[in-house]
Amino acid sequence: MSNKVLAFDEAVRQRFSSRAFLPTPLTDEQIRAVLQDAQYSPSNCNTQPWHVHIASGETKDALQKMMIENDSAGKATPDFSFSYNDFHGDYYERSQRQAKIYYDALGIAREDKEKRREAFLRNYKFFGAPHVAFLFMPSFGDNIRVASDIGMYGQSFLLSLAARGFAGIPQTLLGFHADETRRLLGVSDDYRLLFGISFGYADPSAPSGKVRMWRQSVEESVTLHN
Repeated sequence: MSNKVLAFDEAVRQRFSSRAFLPTPLTDEQIRAVLQDAQYSPSNCNTQPWHVHIASGETKDALQKMMIENDSAGKATPDFSFSYNDFHGDYYERSQRQAKIYYDALGIAREDKEKRREAFLRNYKFFGAPHVAFLFMPSFGDNIRVASDIGMYGQSFLLSLAARGFAGIPQTLLGFHADETRRLLGVSDDYRLLFGISFGYADPSAPSGKVRMWRQSVEESVTLHN
């Protein structure tokens, strides 16, 4: 990997959610550089409420085993709700279009439930990534403000990865087993788990390696007032 760090406009456009990673780990120095960048994220009243735990090696393997076993047993303890049924209109259509693009890239038909199950479980295998970051947060009021701060931290983390030639993917699903994740990582019950980010070197040879999701036009998302 080159020591060159991409300019912002390059990093923000080249960043993508990688769903296939090489097993090659990042060095402690490389991970720390990303964490140093993310530490400059903005936050409400400068509260800096992010509490981040990085899992690698045997710890990551234990988390993977726990999540797959919990999912197979139908057990979940998310700190925050999630359901595709909450999406509506254009938002639901975008989520379905994204899923179709991904599964088409893998060559998995909609009716192939076994292959779809295997693909789903790759989430809990961190898509082969050697590292995963779990983003915890304290609970303030209705949690909206603090959750938005964690989101900004996550974006900074992801952009730093992209700028340095690495890749990552934010995963809501990694927050579905919060109780056991806290236990395995030694995290207090005072902190809630919002999501995780699997990261490392992207595997460009994987079927999903060339998948890039579309974006709505600026005009569809932004209204200018003069």
